[in-house]
Amino acid sequence: MSKVPNSRKWHRSLTIAGGGRNLMDPRQRIDQALERALGRTTAPGAPPLLAQAMRHAVFPGGGRFRPRLTLGVALACGDDAPELTDAAAVAIEMLHCASLVHDDLPCFDDADMRRGQPSVHKAFGEPLAVLAGDGLILLSFQNLAEAAALHPQRLGTLVSLVADAVGVPNGIVAGQAWESEPEVEINDYQRAKTAALFAAATMAGAAAAGGVAADWRILGERLGEAYQVADDLRDVASDPETLGKPVGQDAALGRPNAVAQFGVAGAVGRLKGLIDEAVTSIPDCAGAQALRALIRKESESFLPQALASYAA
Repeated sequence: MSKVPNSRKWHRSLTIAGGGRNLMDPRQRIDQALERALGRTTAPGAPPLLAQAMRHAVFPGGGRFRPRLTLGVALACGDDAPELTDAAAVAIEMLHCASLVHDDLPCFDDADMRRGQPSVHKAFGEPLAVLAGDGLILLSFQNLAEAAALHPQRLGTLVSLVADAVGVPNGIVAGQAWESEPEVEINDYQRAKTAALFAAATMAGAAAAGGVAADWRILGERLGEAYQVADDLRDVASDPETLGKPVGQDAALGRPNAVAQFGVAGAVGRLKGLIDEAVTSIPDCAGAQALRALIRKESESFLPQALASYAA
């Protein structure tokens, strides 16, 4: 499994900046919110195998970097509606998990492993994998709508942000669809495939806390692009055991990727530049300084250990 950054330190510093709210460790806070949301799948009359498949897609989970970004931005903005922040973080993570379930299907990557365990279609079969991904997409919006009952004026912005990150023209669906096009420009591909959901994560955190969502778009977009470049580097420099999924997929499937376009050194340079742009874009707010420092610290884990010499 890939190494999970020190989310405890991330949250502790931001809660100081955010007025001491929600002192729970972020991973614990996110996982508890995911558990509550998944409770709907085991309600009387619900298909038990579908519930198991959806849980398998969500737990044990990876680094939860996207929903932690949502929490981090919300805390930097004051986090005055923590239940809505939790729902926004859950929506981001469930949509990410759904995209992984579909991405692993035989019609796309045909991947046997994900996050160090059998992919959903390997564990439960293709029909349930398709339905589990669909179910997670819908559950993310159901949960968000319920949580917004006390803050209905924020719901429209949140739903629009999250939906745009998933659909067309520039969301996850579009990103996946670019893999079926005869030609693709790498920036368009990575912007939709990865950066869109990162942008939604940061903007949703601001919107959930009553902030100006648009002010946080660049942070998410640059971090998303950086994460995708890092993923391209991991695909050529990591091993399956460390990564928790197959490696060499980009080359095997002929996908556009940063390493093929820029070379390893060029991709590492691009990664550094994107992180610099992300940090610089953080708007002034009570938690800005802490958030800038923590994003730099977290981003250190992006570069695979095998390429550490390029970081000098």
